[in-house]
Amino acid sequence: MNNTLILPASNDTGRGSLACVGLGMTLGSHLTPLARSHIERADVVFAALSDAVVEKWLQRMHPDVRSLQPYYKEGKSRLKTYKEWVALMLTEVRAGKRVCGVFYGHPGIFAWSPHKAIEQARAEGYEAHMEPGISAEDCLYADLGIDPGRFGCQHFEASQLLFYERRIDPAGYLVLWQVGLVGDWSLGRFQTGPAYRQVLVDRLSQDYPLDHEVIVYRGATLPIEKPRIRRVVLRNLPDIALTAEETVILPPAETLKANLAMRERLDALDRLEKAGMTAED
Repeated sequence: MNNTLILPASNDTGRGSLACVGLGMTLGSHLTPLARSHIERADVVFAALSDAVVEKWLQRMHPDVRSLQPYYKEGKSRLKTYKEWVALMLTEVRAGKRVCGVFYGHPGIFAWSPHKAIEQARAEGYEAHMEPGISAEDCLYADLGIDPGRFGCQHFEASQLLFYERRIDPAGYLVLWQVGLVGDWSLGRFQTGPAYRQVLVDRLSQDYPLDHEVIVYRGATLPIEKPRIRRVVLRNLPDIALTAEETVILPPAETLKANLAMRERLDALDRLEKAGMTAED
């Protein structure tokens, strides 16, 4: 059996290209061979990594790693920052460089810039590719022992749950991202306070009792770390410190209810099938 890794074809046309890859969540443990190949073969690497230790580790793989973190500023819209990231990457692509953008976790999850940069590069006729990585969601399922297929699982960015009318199904898991920033219209703050989380609790109390247990989760980013898991009741969520990296999970609060009408239709189809007939007969 041939176990040789097939690497992406090299860009020998002199024309620029873009690859946005996921580093995974835990340093060194989650990087796939294909993602590593894109990093090592690039002419320039842009890194959106909030941890200086991870950036230094990445620099061991490539001599030209350019950090995107300095473009963040308190009070500056994150959307403006993300647009600057896209412009930086596309400038090098247009100059004929093989560009690799490296992002925590999966580059397509809670990451506006990789999607936009790839879309724009393709629109201009350049080769552009996204290489997936292990995301915070993947780690969450493993660390908390949750199977999203058992009861179903909804995911919302926490502010979106407040800004728009969304339906919550309390018979499944509810995963809320970026609760530490909930309610920030400006996209310019790194954190919002307890009063904003109280608004979130008020919204959630429409579907969950206030004594319902919630899980506050943060995955490990270094091999020496363990995931951080805290359990509190819903009413106390505003009273604990939360970072933007932490995720809030609400386990099911109700049991699944049988849909008797659908079951009867399916039973009827089963009976027809056994009789060698179809629904049209």
